[in-house]
Amino acid sequence: MKSKLLALGLSGTLLAALCCFTPLLPIVLTALGLTGLLGVLYTDAVLLPVLASFLMLTGYALWRLKKQK
Repeated sequence: MKSKLLALGLSGTLLAALCCFTPLLPIVLTALGLTGLLGVLYTDAVLLPVLASFLMLTGYALWRLKKQK
């Protein structure tokens, strides 16, 4: 379970970081035909809290793994 939590945290962090710092989100939303969501999702008010949440989840998973050993 803890390894799944770490994998989720790391993959979420990577995806959120890519969406924050590269134009990945507009490209994906355009490919899916959801360009109307760009004004809502492609703001720092949404992406940065998501990134922070996944970073905290990753830290929690690492802490639990270290505590277990």
